[in-house]
Amino acid sequence: MKLYESAENYLERILMLKEKNEKVRSIDIALDMNFTKASISRAMKNLKQNEFIVIDKEGYIDLTNKGLLIAKNMLERHRLLTTFLIKLGVPSNIAADDACKIEHDLSEDSFKAIKNHFKNIKAK
Repeated sequence: MKLYESAENYLERILMLKEKNEKVRSIDIALDMNFTKASISRAMKNLKQNEFIVIDKEGYIDLTNKGLLIAKNMLERHRLLTTFLIKLGVPSNIAADDACKIEHDLSEDSFKAIKNHFKNIKAK
């Protein structure tokens, strides 16, 4: 199944919010992303139907193994690309925005090359 960029963003954001607050509800995502509750509700319904998330009876959202794998991958890409752009001299706020755009389209080969480049720099 081809996952849309918006779904990847939601999964990544759920993971980020869980790192901060441990428990996440739709309203937390809406407030954090500055989206309407209705938009988030539709998105969560789709993610749940595709088995990326589960929602308990109290409305708390958890990532399934499938959702967690994607969320971790997107978050790793986002953080590494943000760091990469900052090291190139891009202001941090712009770097974070640009990393979010790049992370979805960058090939796995290119991402691995950037990741290896950073590992080599740290090793020296």
